[in-house]
Amino acid sequence: MPLRHDIRRGALMMLGATALFTVMSAIIKGVSDDIHFIEIMFFRSAFALPVMFAIAARRHDWNLLRTKRLKGHVVRAFTGTMAQGCSFFALTVLPLAEQTSLSYTTPLFVTILSIPFLGEKVGIHRWSAVLLGFAGILVIALGEGAFQGGGMPQGIVAVGMAAAVVQGVWSAITTLLVRSLSATESSTTIVLWQSLLMTAFTLVALPFFWTTPSLGEFALLVLVGLIGGVAQILLTEAYASAQVSALGPYSYTSILWSVALGWVVFSDQPSWSTLAGAVLIVASGLYILHRELKRAAMRRNQ
Repeated sequence: MPLRHDIRRGALMMLGATALFTVMSAIIKGVSDDIHFIEIMFFRSAFALPVMFAIAARRHDWNLLRTKRLKGHVVRAFTGTMAQGCSFFALTVLPLAEQTSLSYTTPLFVTILSIPFLGEKVGIHRWSAVLLGFAGILVIALGEGAFQGGGMPQGIVAVGMAAAVVQGVWSAITTLLVRSLSATESSTTIVLWQSLLMTAFTLVALPFFWTTPSLGEFALLVLVGLIGGVAQILLTEAYASAQVSALGPYSYTSILWSVALGWVVFSDQPSWSTLAGAVLIVASGLYILHRELKRAAMRRNQ
């Protein structure tokens, strides 16, 4: 069993996961000129499976696939597929740092959707944080150079920005579904079914978008899946090692990774508006996390 509240182990796992996810995103962006993002999604899910099965084999526990909540896994995988589709499309048209920054809108939508989904009451503090986050989105969307998009038409870039924000909505729904599933299912079981079902969903659409990759592209697509699988395991281990409150700040290091990789690999110099918007979105996310923890502590003391 992983050690609980081991902040050093948890931080290292989180830093590794965020670094790998950003590298995966950079590879996706690199191959997206010739390979449709739907095809990339298939490889992302299909070649994460060997990693997941290796974990199950190492533990000698194939019962991880057993579940009494298949319908819940199907719905969760569908919302995850929609979130991934929006994210991968946004990667094809937006600079890496911009797409990464906008992907951190998930906590904002979790707060909003917790009202109809969970019947929660959202106070002035969390609403203020949500408004701060949306201000960050506007700063990125309306800032200088926001619609340059590496020479792409402004309309396509605008759709890419919208997709990056909508990805936050789908990810928020997925987060709420995972909260429900985790009451009876282990994190490994959830990840296994996620990879299996998302592979099946994208396989159905694959014939309509298939382009035969070159040998080099095929190797990169396989690498996307393997890196994604390892990163997912590291993320799971991070949350098994330490409290979410301690790991929250480390999860935002992907913005630093995306700025660095975007600059070095794609020559994308982040604009002031992207950086300022990212600061606002991160600040809102961290404050929402702070308020969640404060509310949890109050409930324990009642």
